[in-house]
Amino acid sequence: MTRVVFILFPQVTQLDFTGPAQILSRLPGAEVSYAALTRDPVATDSGFAVLPTHDFGECPRADVLCVPGGHGVAPALGSAATIAFIARQAETAKWITSVCTGAFLLGAAGLLAGKRATTHWAYHHLLPLVGVDPVTARVVEDGRTITAGGVTSGIDFALTLIAREAGEAAARALQLSLEYDPAPPFDGGHPDRAPAGVTAALKERTYDAAAARMGEALSALDERHCKPPPR
Repeated sequence: MTRVVFILFPQVTQLDFTGPAQILSRLPGAEVSYAALTRDPVATDSGFAVLPTHDFGECPRADVLCVPGGHGVAPALGSAATIAFIARQAETAKWITSVCTGAFLLGAAGLLAGKRATTHWAYHHLLPLVGVDPVTARVVEDGRTITAGGVTSGIDFALTLIAREAGEAAARALQLSLEYDPAPPFDGGHPDRAPAGVTAALKERTYDAAAARMGEALSALDERHCKPPPR
């Protein structure tokens, strides 16, 4: 059995975990768990709540640890219990993974120092605050750590992990079964391709303030956990 554990916290971006969960739940022998501070419903960013299967104290050890992102990451960085749970689970996990801004929770737990990693484009410039060597890519692997870029990149990460665990043929079959064949109506899912005016307006409306809040939360962390190990 392969136990996949997703961390939940208030205002988590639901697609950050439901996308990978849909895929990783089909890994042969997988059992998926959703852990939160308590077993009370956890509000997502999409107007509905989800029920954790475990609280942090009772959750079994993960083989695959996945930390999603969302606007709730900045407050979660201040939760000692959440950071301690991530660090404890990572001690024995085969794979340590994140989607979107979940990378900063891994970083706060001291798990990304000196590693190559990625996150959502609007927060990418903050990765060095947790000791990361930033890489602009949808999926970045560094040893047993896999990080995914923003939101939908979690689907790509999950298929990458399926290929590592069950082989490329299994990953290809699963991609086909879910008809994951992206053909978006607009070629603008990243600032490299989006019109400059669209990117600027979105940053002003949403991400400038959100990234500032994240930066403040990261600056409040104990720097010892985020520095790369000595060479």
